Amino acid sequence: MDLESTAEETRLRLLVNAVTDYAIYMLDREGRVSTWNPGAERFKGYSRDEILGQHFSNFYTDEDRAADLPSRALRIAAREGHFEAEGWRVRKDGSRFWAHVVVDPIRDDEGKLTGFAKVTRDVTRRREQEIALYESEQRFRLLVQGVRDCAIYMLDTEGRISNWNSGAELIKGYSHDEVVGQHFSRFYTEEDRAAGEPQHALRTALSEGKYEREAWRVKKDGSLFWAHVLIDPIFDDDGKHVGFAKVTRDVTERKRSQEQLEETQSALAQAQKLQALGELAGGVAHDFNNLMTVVVGSADFLRRRPDLPEAKRQQYVNAIHSTALRATKLTDQLLAFSRRRPLQLEVIDANEAIDGLADLLRRTLGSRIDLKVALDPGAGRIEVDAAQLDNAVLNAAVNARDAMPNGGTLTVATHREAYLEGDRVRITITDTGLGMPERVIARAFEPFFTTKGVGEGTGLGLSQIHGFAAQAGGHAEILSKEGEGTTISILLPSSIKELTAADLSDGSTQLPSGLRVLLVEDNPQVRSFATDLLLDLGCEVHPVGSAEEALGSLRSFGTHVVLSDIVMPGMSGIDLAKQIASEHPSVPVVLATGYSEQAAQGLGSIPVVLKPYSAAELSAALKGALGRASLHPNDTGPSL
Repeated sequence: MDLESTAEETRLRLLVNAVTDYAIYMLDREGRVSTWNPGAERFKGYSRDEILGQHFSNFYTDEDRAADLPSRALRIAAREGHFEAEGWRVRKDGSRFWAHVVVDPIRDDEGKLTGFAKVTRDVTRRREQEIALYESEQRFRLLVQGVRDCAIYMLDTEGRISNWNSGAELIKGYSHDEVVGQHFSRFYTEEDRAAGEPQHALRTALSEGKYEREAWRVKKDGSLFWAHVLIDPIFDDDGKHVGFAKVTRDVTERKRSQEQLEETQSALAQAQKLQALGELAGGVAHDFNNLMTVVVGSADFLRRRPDLPEAKRQQYVNAIHSTALRATKLTDQLLAFSRRRPLQLEVIDANEAIDGLADLLRRTLGSRIDLKVALDPGAGRIEVDAAQLDNAVLNAAVNARDAMPNGGTLTVATHREAYLEGDRVRITITDTGLGMPERVIARAFEPFFTTKGVGEGTGLGLSQIHGFAAQAGGHAEILSKEGEGTTISILLPSSIKELTAADLSDGSTQLPSGLRVLLVEDNPQVRSFATDLLLDLGCEVHPVGSAEEALGSLRSFGTHVVLSDIVMPGMSGIDLAKQIASEHPSVPVVLATGYSEQAAQGLGSIPVVLKPYSAAELSAALKGALGRASLHPNDTGPSL
């Protein structure tokens, strides 16, 4: 053997002996150990002198030796040129390890088999990890399959079903073999499929990390069930999207129970409305009778005593006027509560509004109530119906006064508060009065609910506050404890809009001379009153009782402006205004109503005057309509 070959063998020996993580050794043709490296000694436990000449089957378990596995490994290696397997092997001390084994045949230059090269690695830890993972996966599979109240399954990236648990089979009716590989959209209704809801669900889950909703889903038999659905995207270790996890639960019974509860609540609400109507008869009707007693009595005096002194006549006229205003205010509260009153929104400074009420509050509360006003400089602006705000604060203050029969302190304050949905302005009315028990607080905002005696109140005060706050996009709160006073809070959205410009008109009731007004009113008494009022304002009036009559009289009368009621038999005032706008665009229309839900529904720029109206209010409405018409001149109408 030349020196070069000797050096090569030396290097190979050094290499093999340096490897300690692998048992690398040679066997002769019969399987006896002929070489032994440190790696083999390290994890098999035999020294070189102990093992050389011994058969390698010593490393096999009794079961494997009985099955002739050592000899079979050598036969396969000799025949096929390679043998590779994993299995249990035995150390010198009798302990076992899981080994990865490679056996290769060694042949001489003439191809004759001279032995075998054997490489063994201890992979027990990897094996234990694999077993643990397998057992974990099995436990998870058993967990998923054991859940029968939820359909738990996976989808591929396109939405095709890749596995199916027993809960899915129970809820949806499909077996595993029937549904795996099918698209999950088959569970959706035809309407949802046509609207692209399945695709939208997957896109949402992928873009937002989750998709969740409740909707109708379809079982195998075609029946529907109400489903709570959750879809989560699944990503592999490299962050690649590989599919979706989908959990569906049948919550039909819960939905039915909820619907039954809502029906019960609706029936209860209806019963409460009937109860409220009964309380209204004892409250509002009593108050109206008191007001009408003053009106009727004063009018009767004026009718029977035409010779009354002027001062006395003026006293009765003033009594009729002030009492009618009180009746109008009560009606306005009813309309505000029922959301039938159109909002007159304007952007105002909250502090200025409360400060401007202070004098009125002091006069209303009387000398035994100490009024304090505490304004937050940063309270800012709100967009509300200013009249309703005044009414709400006044109602709260009057309630507070009644809760302090022996006097006390009333504090009206403003605060600005920050919320996630935006800043709010809190207006609080706090008294040092008797306070409320829990049972009263629970019903305080109900319409017509009152703890006062018959004739002492309608129960509309706090409900008006509640209704006003809700209409303005906020809400009202009550904080009270018996013997410790009450705080009413009105929370309103803060506004960043510009303050509403003040009305700089001179307030004059003077209308253009010769103004011809076509009056459309189906009620004879109101028609007569409005005619007299318009004549007193210097107008020429043509009164008619229906919209149909008005259309026939429009041109013949040479109308400058139409004043029409909204609610009339046949054609309504709204329809009349629309037809006039189409056929006679130069003739403006003013609508009048005392029940103005219609006025809030799509009237656009058509002005509305609320009944009962005064001469100044009617004049302002007519002047406003004429002013708008002048901005869009049309030569088809008569000129003044």
